[in-house]
Amino acid sequence: MTRTTDIVERYLTDTDVEWELGARDGEFVVSLPGERKLKTVVSLVAGETALTATAFVIRHPDENHAEFAQFLLRRNLRRPGVAYATDEHGDVYVVARVPVAAVDDDYLDTLLGTVLEASDEVFNDLLVLGFRSSMQREWDWRISRGESTRNLEAFRHLLDRGDGGEARS
Repeated sequence: MTRTTDIVERYLTDTDVEWELGARDGEFVVSLPGERKLKTVVSLVAGETALTATAFVIRHPDENHAEFAQFLLRRNLRRPGVAYATDEHGDVYVVARVPVAAVDDDYLDTLLGTVLEASDEVFNDLLVLGFRSSMQREWDWRISRGESTRNLEAFRHLLDRGDGGEARS
């Protein structure tokens, strides 16, 4: 095992975070509980020269693609050490890469906290930007059938049409 792998494994073992070994050499898969997202799954890969962290944030948006992308790019300017990126499908990730010499318990604590914040903090904003129409259809369908709207309660102020007209703000 490399020095970095030893540090990461010891850190994860000593914390109350849920984790398991990943499929790749030097990979640890960490599940972090969130407030807006139920959880953020982070892949930590200890390589020879760098530790890479990658976490899925949200799938590609259904609408408002340019506004969605601009929102993420503006957030990149304010978040040191991590950045938003997309894959070939347009799905959004948070990524970080640091030299192995910088990896210690304090750094790992900061890194996981920053990745969690970057994933969880913007989740509802991204849902509204990229999926508002889908959310409205889901809300309207649930209301018409008397189904629970619990999973959409955070968006009631945007989706509840009240008298059947436009959504109330």
